[in-house]
Amino acid sequence: MTRYGEFVEVRRDTGTHVAELVLDRPKAMNAVSTEMAASIAAACAALSDDRDVRAVVLTSSSERAFCVGADLKERNRFTDAELGRQRPHARAAYTGVLELPVPSIAAVHGFALGGGFELALSCDLIVADASAVVGLPEVSVGVIPGGGGTQLLPRRVGAARAAELIFTARRVAAEEARALGLVDELVAEGTDTAEALALAARIAANSPVGLRAAKRALRTGWGMGLSAGLEVEDAAWRTVAFSGDRAEGVAAFNEKRTPEWPGE
Repeated sequence: MTRYGEFVEVRRDTGTHVAELVLDRPKAMNAVSTEMAASIAAACAALSDDRDVRAVVLTSSSERAFCVGADLKERNRFTDAELGRQRPHARAAYTGVLELPVPSIAAVHGFALGGGFELALSCDLIVADASAVVGLPEVSVGVIPGGGGTQLLPRRVGAARAAELIFTARRVAAEEARALGLVDELVAEGTDTAEALALAARIAANSPVGLRAAKRALRTGWGMGLSAGLEVEDAAWRTVAFSGDRAEGVAAFNEKRTPEWPGE
């Protein structure tokens, strides 16, 4: 277990190769202050450099919320100059999650609003429990989604649906969120973290070289035409085709045994 500042904790399971990145500011329902944003970015940088980690699960220690977004009490005290200086710290937190080189899963319960939902959107998959309420309400307080929401949401649900959700600032309960594709799995209340960790463990059982390459191809190919996207895929394939993981995977398949991935 490693602490990053007061509000972020990382737990690593060496058996499953899964890391849990815990948002740990429960009294404020994980409202993201400047300090917390810097801690998220630092934790993500460390996880990105850890070759033993094959999947990351983003969780919350708050019983009421995954994350309610930016700390508006802090923002209310800012001058315009201070808000401008804070912006790079906020962006670094969302970018840190988005650019994790391994598969990432958000475990969502309670409120995931504004920047909180953007942290979830920055993950590859979102597991939500029945208590989840998600949304991007920024226009209701005079700003816009600034943690990737205007770009990530339409990639999930299409431009028109994203526009409706962002322009109305409405909150979406769990059942509708699943129906609209705002979350990927809907699980029983109180089980989001356990289910997300179990999913991450299944993912992490696969080749670490393959997982990183597959994520790189998926993310890099976003928005490209088919021809360009296939070139991205081919480049990623070449990074795994001659790897130790590929040799071990093929050998294990033929020998009918569980692979022992060298991770290179």
